[in-house]
Amino acid sequence: MNSKKKFVIITGYFKGESYGLLGPQMAATVISDNSEYEALVVGVTNEDDKTDLITALENHFSGTRMVIGFSTLGGRPDLFDLAGELKDKGAVTILAGPQANVDFKGEVGHDRFDHRFKGMSDRFTFAIQGPAQQILPILESGLDSDISEFDGVLFRNKDGQIKENRPAPWEDQWLSKVDWTNIYRLKGTSFARMPITCGQVLQQIGCPHAAKERKIQIDYPADLANETGLKRVTIAQKGCSFCDVAQDKGFMGAVGEEAVKSQMACLPEQADGSRVAFELINESPLPKLDRVMELACECSLELSQINLTLRADYFLKGRENLKNTLEKAQKKNIRILLASIGFESFDDTILKNMNKGVTRQMNLDTIKTIRDLKPKFPCHFGYLKEEGANHGFIHPTPWDTPDISKEVNLTIDMYQLAMDILPPHSTPLIIHHASGLADWIRQIEQQENIQFERVGTTIAWWQHKRLV
Repeated sequence: MNSKKKFVIITGYFKGESYGLLGPQMAATVISDNSEYEALVVGVTNEDDKTDLITALENHFSGTRMVIGFSTLGGRPDLFDLAGELKDKGAVTILAGPQANVDFKGEVGHDRFDHRFKGMSDRFTFAIQGPAQQILPILESGLDSDISEFDGVLFRNKDGQIKENRPAPWEDQWLSKVDWTNIYRLKGTSFARMPITCGQVLQQIGCPHAAKERKIQIDYPADLANETGLKRVTIAQKGCSFCDVAQDKGFMGAVGEEAVKSQMACLPEQADGSRVAFELINESPLPKLDRVMELACECSLELSQINLTLRADYFLKGRENLKNTLEKAQKKNIRILLASIGFESFDDTILKNMNKGVTRQMNLDTIKTIRDLKPKFPCHFGYLKEEGANHGFIHPTPWDTPDISKEVNLTIDMYQLAMDILPPHSTPLIIHHASGLADWIRQIEQQENIQFERVGTTIAWWQHKRLV
């Protein structure tokens, strides 16, 4: 009989999917293997009934105190509200994962401007920013003890002030093991284990594009430019201006090869003996893609499919590497899927304002290269929507004008991008309150005496009002 205490990590999920979540599942593995707690992950979709979820949690904890982490929430207000409701019921609620620190503290200047995002410190007992092992000494010391000295912790002190401790460094020893069987979904008023058909392997932490801070100029939104004339705002930025992960992690470098090998060995095995498909978490994967297959061979692992998420400029720099890798992958019967390339736009003005570091022509050159490669490796190279790819295309944006929209549509038609590149639906530009574009919004608010609406952790750039 398992006498361990129980720990649940709640995370956002999409209905009908069966993918793994490296961050929450690795954290659950760390907790289960190194503490007196048994941790599992529960993926919660928008369609899940909150009352059933709370009942399932109460059944799972069987009258004992609920200890519940929240990670990879995607800014969902329903999950933040759930955390507050559970906290009111006496649960220990812990905010973790990307942007945990800034979402706990709230938006810059919210104490001076009432309309800004106030933060979630009232919904959570405390927050942890950084690697998962930081929770272990807190669990060991007892959840009601003083946590003020622990690494990575954010908490409210007796005076109501939020205190924040620096996080511990990322270390390979904690990035080596993932139990892919520890993710569950809500089924009625209980939890059912979910089979994983696609995992993840962490090879690089952060993005090289976010390694260096630089000052950039971003145009006013088109509707305001029509009123005030063309103006720009200067901000200091690392990486893409809309990317909150760039603000969260920057670029911390590569994970060691032994840890990568260990992660691949943890991937679930399929009926034919090969490992399930996995996303290689590395924004610049092509130079090291060969090595990933070599590492698998060293462990006598058979790979089935490697999914890549990358930028157009890194693709162009590594295209010769990709050709060589595809030749080897063909011999090993491994499929390489370009699962997501962050094109984002096909207009240079919008790409500049996003600080993408790429141009319209670089995006088009990437597409031409991909299309040329496909017939040479028809079974072992994928990039199409029907093959599971979902490439980045952000629209609408604050900078859309009739002229820009006309030119983008002409590009889409001329290069037949809807045929194989563009997703079924574009993604509207989302401005997280801690991203570079949030600094841009706040400067515009003060310069023009206007307010943009806040929706949870995001800023509604399409909706503003002038102040008297």
